[in-house]
Amino acid sequence: MVIALLLAVASAGAQKGKKSQKRQPHKAKVEDTRIYLVHADVLHFDQYQNPDATILNGKVHFTHQGARLYCDSAYFYEASNSFEAFGHVKMLQGDTLSLVSDYAYYDGNEQMARARYNVVLKHRKTTLYTDSLDFDRLYDNAYFFEGGKMIDGNTELTSDWGEYNTESKMSVFNYDVQMKSPKFFLTTDTLYYDTRTSIAHIVGPSNITSGDSHIYSEQGYYDTKQDQARLMNRSVLSNKGKMLVGDSVYYDSEQGFSQAFRNVVYVDSVNKNKLTGNYGEYFENTGYAMCTDSAVAIDFSQGDSLFMHADTFKVITFNIETDSVYRKIHAYHKVRAWRTDVQAVCDSLVYNSLDSCMTMYFDPIVWNQNQQLLGDRIEVFLKDSVIDHAHIINNCFSIQQVKSDTACYNQVSSKDMYAYFQEGNIKETRAIGNVLIGYYFEEGDSVPIIYNYQETSELRMFLKDRKLESVWTPKTTGTMYPLNQIPPDRKQLPGFAWYDYIRPKDRLDIFNWRKK
Repeated sequence: MVIALLLAVASAGAQKGKKSQKRQPHKAKVEDTRIYLVHADVLHFDQYQNPDATILNGKVHFTHQGARLYCDSAYFYEASNSFEAFGHVKMLQGDTLSLVSDYAYYDGNEQMARARYNVVLKHRKTTLYTDSLDFDRLYDNAYFFEGGKMIDGNTELTSDWGEYNTESKMSVFNYDVQMKSPKFFLTTDTLYYDTRTSIAHIVGPSNITSGDSHIYSEQGYYDTKQDQARLMNRSVLSNKGKMLVGDSVYYDSEQGFSQAFRNVVYVDSVNKNKLTGNYGEYFENTGYAMCTDSAVAIDFSQGDSLFMHADTFKVITFNIETDSVYRKIHAYHKVRAWRTDVQAVCDSLVYNSLDSCMTMYFDPIVWNQNQQLLGDRIEVFLKDSVIDHAHIINNCFSIQQVKSDTACYNQVSSKDMYAYFQEGNIKETRAIGNVLIGYYFEEGDSVPIIYNYQETSELRMFLKDRKLESVWTPKTTGTMYPLNQIPPDRKQLPGFAWYDYIRPKDRLDIFNWRKK
C-alpha cells in the first residue's frame, strides 16, 4: 500500500514536471566570444610589472571563434578578452588563410588582429608582405599602411598603403603603386585589383609598359592574365613612334592589337602623318591600321599640311621588321583633299611608299590655283615627300582659267599627260596622243586677244617661275581666231567641264561630298 502510494506520487510529480517544461520559453543560443587558452608550457603572474595579464611562455596556443593562434610567448588579458603575442606569431583561419608576424595584438571583442614586423598574410594563391597590418576578421579586411607587397601568381604589386578583402578577393592600393609581371609594368597612385579575375582597375594618372608599347590612362581596366586593357577618358597608346588616342581604347598585348572609339587620333611621327575619325584599329605586329567614320588623313611632311577625307583609310605594311619594309595607304570612298596650293577629289586613292607613288582612281580631279586636271587615273610620284612628277592616264584634260572673271580657258586634251617638278614647282608638261590645244594669247595686263586652236600628236611646254617659257610640238594643224569669231565647237574642246563647284574650299569642306 505504501509502495503504491509512493509510485503514484512519483508519477504525478513526473507529469507535473513535463507540463512545466513545456511551458518554459525557448532560450536563444548565446554566441561564445571568449578567447580560450589551449596550451602553454609555463603560466605565471607578475603583479608588479603587468598585474592584468597572465604571462604565458612556450608553445602558446589560443582559439577564438574558428581561428587558431600560436606564438612563443604572450600576455593574456582575460578581462578585456585580448592578448599580446610575441615571437613566431601565427594565426590560422580554416585551411585557406594564415597570418604570421613577429608581434601581434588580438582583440577578441572586435575580432581585430594587429600584426607587426615581418608580416606575411597568405590567402589561397595570394601572399601579402608588410611590416604593419591590421586584419579585421568581422569584415574579412586586411589593411597595411607602411608599405606592402602583394604576390598573385606572376603579378607583383607594391604600394605605400593598401587593403585586401579575403571574402571578395578585392584589393585596393594607394600612393606610389607599382604592378609588374614578366609581360608588363604599371605605375599609378590608385589601383583596384581583383585576385579572382586578375583584373586591375586603374584610377588616376597611370602608365603601363609592355614590350615596346606604352599606355597612359586615367581610367580603365587591365587584365593581367590575358594582357588586355580596356581604357577610357582619352587614353593614349604608343608604340615605336606611333600613337593612338580615343575616348575609349581596347588593347591586346598578346595579339599586338588595339582599337579606339570616338574622337580617335592616330599619329605616325616617323612618317609625319595623322589619321583621325570615330573608329580606329592598329596591329603593331603587322603594321596594319584602319580609321573610319568621319575619317581624316593629315600629312604634315611638307610646309603646308594636306588634309584628306574618305569613308575609310587603311594602312598596310609589307616586310615589317626588315630593311625592305614599305607601306600602302588606301583611301575609299569619296576622297576629298585640301591643301593651300592643291586640292583634289576622287573615289579611291592608293599611296605606295615603295615607289612613293599616289594613284587616284575613278573620276579624279586635281586643282592647282587656276588650273584643273582630269583623267581616268592620275599618278603622283613623290621624292623626299615633295612632288617629283605626275602622270595622267587616258582621257586627259588640262584646263586653266585665264582670268577668274572671264569664261576664257586654256585647254589641252590628250591620251596621256606628264608633269615634271623641281623643288615643288612645275618645270615641264607633256601631252601625248591625240593632242588638242585651245590657247589664248594675251597682251598687257593678261588681256586675251587671240584664240589659237591646234591639233597635234605631242605637246611639250617648259615653264620657269610658273610662267610659260617655251613650247614644242611636231607638225600641227589649226587656226587662230579673233575673240569674236571663235566657233562654238572650238572654244571648248570635246569633254570640257569646269568643276570649280566640286573643288574643296578649305580643310573643313573636305567633308562635303558634291557630285559632278
